[in-house]
Amino acid sequence: MKRLALAVMSTIGLAWPVLAAEVTTFRLDNGMDVVVLEDHRAPVVVHMVWYRVGAADEPPGKSGIAHFLEHLLFKGTDDLEAGELSAIVARNGGSDNAFTSWDYTAYFQRIAADRLELVMQMEADRMRDLRMTPEDVATERQVVLEERGQRVDSEPNALFREQKNAAQYLNHPYGIPVIGWRHEMEKLNRDDAFSFYRRYYAPNNAILVVAGDVQPDEVLELAKKHYGPLAPTPDLEPRARPQEPPQLAERRMTFTDARIAQPYITRSYLAPERDAGDQFAAARLEMLAAVLGGDAATSVLGRKLQFDQQKAIYVNASYDGMSLDDTTFGLVIVPTPGLPLEEAEAALDQAIAEFVEEGVDPEQFARIKMQLRAARIYEDDNIESLARDYGSGLTSGLTVEDIQAWPDILQSVTEQDVLDAAKEIFVRDRAVTGWAMPQAGDAQ
Repeated sequence: MKRLALAVMSTIGLAWPVLAAEVTTFRLDNGMDVVVLEDHRAPVVVHMVWYRVGAADEPPGKSGIAHFLEHLLFKGTDDLEAGELSAIVARNGGSDNAFTSWDYTAYFQRIAADRLELVMQMEADRMRDLRMTPEDVATERQVVLEERGQRVDSEPNALFREQKNAAQYLNHPYGIPVIGWRHEMEKLNRDDAFSFYRRYYAPNNAILVVAGDVQPDEVLELAKKHYGPLAPTPDLEPRARPQEPPQLAERRMTFTDARIAQPYITRSYLAPERDAGDQFAAARLEMLAAVLGGDAATSVLGRKLQFDQQKAIYVNASYDGMSLDDTTFGLVIVPTPGLPLEEAEAALDQAIAEFVEEGVDPEQFARIKMQLRAARIYEDDNIESLARDYGSGLTSGLTVEDIQAWPDILQSVTEQDVLDAAKEIFVRDRAVTGWAMPQAGDAQ
């Protein structure tokens, strides 16, 4: 057992409240990891099970199976009827849901602390004892196809993102949409779902995160009782995915759709993720994104392109290092109406070049650091947000120590570190640039 108190930082002249959360970790005999985040301020608990499997782990030709299985897990088990788990949670005043990413699939319930064993028992039941009839499979397959129709096929911006993501990753499965390609989704069947389920939905591939008004020893005993008897998947190998080859030339695409109301440009670069024991490269990119394109009124690109030059109605820089494999650093510019996309892209390039030449404003940098520190503390003050932070981090290859060290690593980044990161990342031969516009040739 390992007990690790969450470090709470303070800023000069400003004291932040001490968080009540304390982190305790265990591992059951069947290989299941257990993380307990104590917070006794309210009699509430968040119970989450995270599986180390997502859309990037799907067999070739079976895109969408991870998300499809997430839907099917709300069907029956040997002890529960279809939909009964959610109905019981609701009757007890709680809420539940699930979500799928490229790197993980997670299921959670938020409920009164004295109902923890109830939800744990039901979640453990569906880890190994799922039952799905052919009718269940046919129904849910239609549901996910309709979901794709509503969220992707009928949304031109979503279609553009999907196409651009496929251009970003030539070899890595991050280029395949989490929801799946429609022509492959239509063929998913019961055998596909059960094969994926039996291999990956196992205690030795899962992390239990319990956050809230609980005692670690009590959580451990409940976990031993309900998850402990479940059989692990034998010979489950560590995840190994095909990686990207070196990019030798810029990739450009133009996407046209009559439903696009305002033309815009996106550009992205492959970027390192947060690696266990080595998060500094990611921290530099996190700070670079905040400096360049965080708050519109204070960021470099926002002040220059939106306010000073008035060439954009929106501009942003983004980076999310919570990823098992290489992620991306992204830029977006939505030009003011009537401004050709060529001019908008040139203005973006010029603004970045000037930033690299001029460097980071020390006062702005200090403000951004304080803002990030405050945002982090407020985020960790919410037990569900804290549970998600640990779950996503641990399923993305980080350790508890890495997650706890992240705020301090961010604060250690200097102005020169940010400038160095910009010089390294902004290489056009390694960029993927996309134009989205209402119709062909309409770049303004």
